Amino acid sequence: MNNKNNFKKGSVELLVLCILQEGDCYGYQLTQMIDERSKGLLKIPEGSLYPSLYRLMDKGFISDEKRLVGKRMTRVYYHLEPEGLKYYQQLLEDYNEVHQGIQRILHFQPAKNSTEQTP
Repeated sequence: MNNKNNFKKGSVELLVLCILQEGDCYGYQLTQMIDERSKGLLKIPEGSLYPSLYRLMDKGFISDEKRLVGKRMTRVYYHLEPEGLKYYQQLLEDYNEVHQGIQRILHFQPAKNSTEQTP
């Protein structure tokens, strides 16, 4: 069973917004950057990425723009809006708090004379 997918689902928006704060990107480019920056640990299929992009657009956090690439090909580039930056900062703060709480639990060392009872 691959439980990493459960964590990734909630992280896609955070990762997309993080990358978009550096500049506009198209979908495939986002998947490649996530793969490269995670050194292959996180692979987001385009089919999983686009629903997140559409949700972010519906909320007004990102916008899209079609750009001509070459003579005939167009690409859709995604752009971080000011409200999206605020949302990213909140997601990052939430992530850091959850991460810190998980780390505290994973590294908890009970005191030798602890009065805590286990169920």
